[in-house]
Amino acid sequence: MLYVCATPIGNLGDVTPRVAEALAKVGLIAAEDTRHTRKLLSHLGVHTPLTSLFKHNEAQKTEEVLARLREGHDVALVTDAGMPGVQDPGMRLVTRAIAEGIAVTVLPGPSAVLAALVAAGLEGDGFRFVGYLPRRRAELEAALSGWRRCGGLIVAFETGQRLPGALAVLAAHAPALRAAVCRELTKLHEEVVRGTLHELSARYPVSSPDATPLAGAVRGEMTLVIDLGPAQEATARAAELATAAAATLLARGLSKRDTAAALQVCLGVRHREADRIAREAAGP
Repeated sequence: MLYVCATPIGNLGDVTPRVAEALAKVGLIAAEDTRHTRKLLSHLGVHTPLTSLFKHNEAQKTEEVLARLREGHDVALVTDAGMPGVQDPGMRLVTRAIAEGIAVTVLPGPSAVLAALVAAGLEGDGFRFVGYLPRRRAELEAALSGWRRCGGLIVAFETGQRLPGALAVLAAHAPALRAAVCRELTKLHEEVVRGTLHELSARYPVSSPDATPLAGAVRGEMTLVIDLGPAQEATARAAELATAAAATLLARGLSKRDTAAALQVCLGVRHREADRIAREAAGP
């Protein structure tokens, strides 16, 4: 059995009993950083052998761990924080194990993405996790443009060093968008700063005028949540099509609720917009 274990994103007290039990009973733990994982094992009083599995040795170590699993040994997979395979190494091992018919079970736990999403206090129609923000200015600008066409909330990771520059780029193109910077979640110096992108950029300024576009200096692990607002990609023709479709469905006897649901499934209309179109098409 391969146990994919979510580990604390900061506070060791957040480790789940199931993860603690798995780490104690397996024959081997494959860890992103064995030094980091030893701190967690010491906290739990666990002495299971460790092997490293990180970005630069992932191919080799995946084969070694698979060999142990084929021999009938249980192995746990962990990263420094959060869930393996989500912006962290480990997905190669998971997919290979599944392909070979090896049992894989996921033990859920702390999540920086979900913690930040709730702590941000931003209401939106769905969200997307986009990983780390693009490193280059032009790529970040293009990504923001694409995200705004779809609307909703996005959750992104960023390093403390690069956060000020990234905020400056985002604020230059969409200063009024609401956002939140979640720093050091679950740790002693946890901080959630909410405001517009313009306000957040002022709160975390680039260190100097000569700094590179995405450089800065903020300590800690960062998770950024941005409310992109309504989708911008619907054209006038798409709106006309949705209205005509709603009128046809209502004429055929569908309720407003079923009509709205059909608009969402068949035309990709967002939930609230579909309800509005159905109500207006039905008339007073």
